[in-house]
Amino acid sequence: MLIRFKRNLEKIAMGLLSFMPEEKDVKKLQETIREYEENEDLHLHLWKEGDDVLGAIGVQIVDDNQLVINHLTVNPSHRDHGIGSRMIAEIHRIYSNKYEIVPSESVKAFYEKAKDDDKSQP
Repeated sequence: MLIRFKRNLEKIAMGLLSFMPEEKDVKKLQETIREYEENEDLHLHLWKEGDDVLGAIGVQIVDDNQLVINHLTVNPSHRDHGIGSRMIAEIHRIYSNKYEIVPSESVKAFYEKAKDDDKSQP
């Protein structure tokens, strides 16, 4: 289930984002979290199953009709179970009626793979 980021989940969100190569540095992670908290055009969502938060997906509203997926990460011990694809599908469910959804360069390869996998499902 996709939930909106809340301050009480900051350490978990930072831990998940740290799995992305461009977010390894602690200062960069803190800056990224602060941007999600302060900028109304940035939305960070977390993927929760039971009591566990297993993934994060961050989006940015660029203009009145476009939304960019900037961050997409899954806890390494839960990868290859379709969590990233389910997060993308939920983002489409939530936002596609208002925005064209596109991936940033850092998530483009996974996004394209997830979209292809989704098309191959019966």
